[in-house]
Amino acid sequence: MPQHELIAVYIMASKRNGTLYLGVTSNLVQRAHQHREGVVEGFSQKYGCKHLVWFEQHSELTTAIAREKELKKWRRAWKIELIEQKNPQWRDLYDDFINPPPPTFLG
Repeated sequence: MPQHELIAVYIMASKRNGTLYLGVTSNLVQRAHQHREGVVEGFSQKYGCKHLVWFEQHSELTTAIAREKELKKWRRAWKIELIEQKNPQWRDLYDDFINPPPPTFLG
């Protein structure tokens, strides 16, 4: 059975409360790595948006694109609130993909 591909809408930031970049991708880990390394030319490279601070997954590309367009219309304060609801410390969530926390087992 083929694995179902998930699409992600994501926000990269230059720093806490810094410049924000909003995008959509079918490979979040690879895309976040590209932003971190500065190989994505354009806005995120120019403003140093290298920290993955928020994302949500979608099963359909059309849904993800619609969500991205909706979020791009949002005021900056609303985007910051969205980030801080799930990531109040503005941690770089990319680190969780590279060095996931150890599993916890119930005895």
